[in-house]
Amino acid sequence: MEFVKKHYEKIILSVILLGLVGVLVGMWFAIMADKQYMANLRTTYFGAPQPLPALSLSREDAAMRRLGEPYQLDFSETNKLFNPVQWERTEQGKLIKLVTGREVGPYAAVITKINRLYFSVQLESVLTNFGAQPRYVLAVQNQAAPYRWQRNVKRHYISKGERINGVFTLTAVTGPPDNPTSLTLTFPDGRMATLQAGKAWRQVEGYSADLKYSPERITRRGLRVGDQLNFAGDQYNVIAIDQNTVVLLAQSNQKKYLLRYQP
Repeated sequence: MEFVKKHYEKIILSVILLGLVGVLVGMWFAIMADKQYMANLRTTYFGAPQPLPALSLSREDAAMRRLGEPYQLDFSETNKLFNPVQWERTEQGKLIKLVTGREVGPYAAVITKINRLYFSVQLESVLTNFGAQPRYVLAVQNQAAPYRWQRNVKRHYISKGERINGVFTLTAVTGPPDNPTSLTLTFPDGRMATLQAGKAWRQVEGYSADLKYSPERITRRGLRVGDQLNFAGDQYNVIAIDQNTVVLLAQSNQKKYLLRYQP
């Protein structure tokens, strides 16, 4: 008892401190329980929040790309502020609206057909009454020749080893000489061709073209390199033809125009 009397104040203080510690511990558990309760309420009434979608900057990137490129303004054919619509009257009195600038002139011409021109050789007959060697009658035609009279079929009489100047040389005969199965021809450039009996040998030597110019109702067939055309107030020379294109040369300004064949 004497101990209690001497230290009762300390004992009371210790009890009070222990009580305070207990209160603090209890408050901590109460706070945690209250937080859990509030979290449960948010989940129950509002649901769990969804994550934000990935941020898309595609519009901003596109805008930056546009800003990095210079803006192109077309003040040429398609612009009607500085280039008002023009109309042109043909020689027949027809009015044509010029929208693209190609409604008249060489680009308004249309290639309707391109034809192959052949160089052909055919064995027509064999003559055996002209000495020891037979004479072979060859029909030669060059459809690509520059002059009309040169395009006709020409017959040549030739024996083995002989040459037709500027055309070919008969270098070999296969089979009986009086009834050969084939002839071998050698051209001046070294090319060789085998001419079968009863069958013409031919190769493409050039092309001709058919052209139509609708604004003036002009139609030309069989145009060849060197031919001339007159339309749209100018004269044009045909300077080249291949299997896909025709090239015209304007006499007024020496400008070339390439027309494509679109079958």
